[in-house]
Amino acid sequence: MSNMIADYTIDPAFVDQQLNDKLGLVVTEASPERVVATMPVKGNLQPYGLLHGGANAALAETLGSICAALNAGEGRLALGLELSCTHHRGVRSGIVTGVATPMHVGRGTITSEIVITDESGKRSCTARLTCVVRDAPSGA
Repeated sequence: MSNMIADYTIDPAFVDQQLNDKLGLVVTEASPERVVATMPVKGNLQPYGLLHGGANAALAETLGSICAALNAGEGRLALGLELSCTHHRGVRSGIVTGVATPMHVGRGTITSEIVITDESGKRSCTARLTCVVRDAPSGA
């Protein structure tokens, strides 16, 4: 699934330089109504042995950006404008799952809510991403 999305949205010159790969992020579902991905906790820790808040933020921004891109329309680009994350609980091991759903789909902006949960289904982070939507440049 992630390769299909990657082929659609990533410039081939940068395909081997994606943060998602370094974090171990795997997109498992992608539609305009819902985008889902998983990420391992191992390898994405902060010094206290908890999942790094920046890893949560990267997961949230990835999911929200994909959701916005799928809702932007043909010939339009979605670019991250504002990200807000609330970290509710620490996660020490396993895999977290993020689910993005659109809250607002407009001509100029798209806002998604992203909920990240641990393996037991407990919410560890809630994020909101707003993307600005622009016409794609000629030849893009």
